[in-house]
Amino acid sequence: MGTVYAKEPDTVKAFDFSSENSAMDDETKFHKTWNWGKDTPLAEEKKKSQPVVDLKTVRTRVDKVHIDGLCRTKNDIIKSQVKELFKAQDFEDVIINTYTVLNKLRSLGCFKNIEVYIDASHGPGATPEGVEVTFTVKELKRIMGSIQTMVGNNEASLLIGAKTPNLFGRGERLQMEYSYGHKNSSNINISAIKPFFTGRLNKIITTSIYTTKSEFPWSGYKESDKGFLLDFAFNGNSLGTIKHHFQYEAAVRDLAATKQVTFKVREQCGPTLKSSLRHICRLDKRDEKIFPSTGTLLQCTTEFAGLGGNIGFFKNELAFQTNWSPHECLTFQLAAQTGFLRGINNDMKISIADNFFLGGPLGVRGFEMRGCGPREEGFALGGNTYWAAALHFYTPLPFRPGRNSFGDLFRLHGFINGGNVKNTLLTFGGSYEENLTMLTKNLRCAAGCGIAMKLGNIARVELNFCLPLKFLRTDVQQPIQLGLGVEYL
Repeated sequence: MGTVYAKEPDTVKAFDFSSENSAMDDETKFHKTWNWGKDTPLAEEKKKSQPVVDLKTVRTRVDKVHIDGLCRTKNDIIKSQVKELFKAQDFEDVIINTYTVLNKLRSLGCFKNIEVYIDASHGPGATPEGVEVTFTVKELKRIMGSIQTMVGNNEASLLIGAKTPNLFGRGERLQMEYSYGHKNSSNINISAIKPFFTGRLNKIITTSIYTTKSEFPWSGYKESDKGFLLDFAFNGNSLGTIKHHFQYEAAVRDLAATKQVTFKVREQCGPTLKSSLRHICRLDKRDEKIFPSTGTLLQCTTEFAGLGGNIGFFKNELAFQTNWSPHECLTFQLAAQTGFLRGINNDMKISIADNFFLGGPLGVRGFEMRGCGPREEGFALGGNTYWAAALHFYTPLPFRPGRNSFGDLFRLHGFINGGNVKNTLLTFGGSYEENLTMLTKNLRCAAGCGIAMKLGNIARVELNFCLPLKFLRTDVQQPIQLGLGVEYL
């Protein structure tokens, strides 16, 4: 976190109101504010006697910008971040632009701490309206390590990492991470990251090699992946609410069947090579990630596999969420997801690892993980088409215990959700009624209530009591669910 300092008495005195600002009268420079609150008469008189500076009327320009504490960081990347300060025309612009530059310097990933000091300009070249802005920075160590916990979808992991930040002085870093989950999953990832901070939009290139091991007992197989991922990410606008990811991934996947698994799963096991291109576009205007009260989230993922190897498909997914609060103690949330998966030719196959699955404490609640959809001998097979929707409402705890502190981490939670997943031959040539019947036949639906808790600002925990309303005999129901994760329906 950074801190902004400014000299209170000297800053105002440094401006020359008698020369270039002589056109401004005292009434324009200073004005009194009257507080009609419940203050005492003595406090009101004190406030009346205190002049307030209207910062927009204080003509100001930035003469110099100093950066103290630079060692490895290159000058060119710093200059590109601070040049916005020289556009200020009044003191309010100086404050706003200073915080903007402060956030840009933080995003470089080069500094541990940043402090800002604003002072009147002095020395050769100083102007009567000029100020000097000084950033005091402390760079990160050359090698850093960490041990922390990581939250995934209904799984917690121990994460051990090491990285070399600001490797060549322009925000580059090399990092290695090892994680082990409580469900026997493991992951080793080595990444080289190169940011580009020139221009209006931030761009980042990430190259990774990885190996992962995961277990899927609901479908009767274990998966081991070894792969390479190239990711090019950039912001779609200057506010950072739109983000794009263009990815290329090549992975060797080995599926191993567990004992007594059905033949439909066993026949898909063995090593396969997947080579795919992927585009992820995310628009996030929510005011908060875990318990948003307003805003909308829209994410579209498109993947094409078949550039090599023996896996080939075209896959699309769309996720939507909107939030509104008619009252400060009541928030409604509407969420929907859909996706379809299609093969590209008969020579390439689609693995069960690429199918869609429904059910779980953070998906279609009221059903076990992968508890909805096609099954054989108790094992989930997934499908190539799905949709899911949910309507939630959130309220604070009754009587607001721990208000403005620990109690704000909890919400009472009510919901109704449903969806369907199946293997279809959905075509654009079919009639609307036929396509709709395919997607709504054998609908699953459940309602319930419970309590949700926020873990920092990255994950949530839900404890819900669920009542399945519509289901099939083969579905696996779960009336009481405990969920932990980052993404949720």
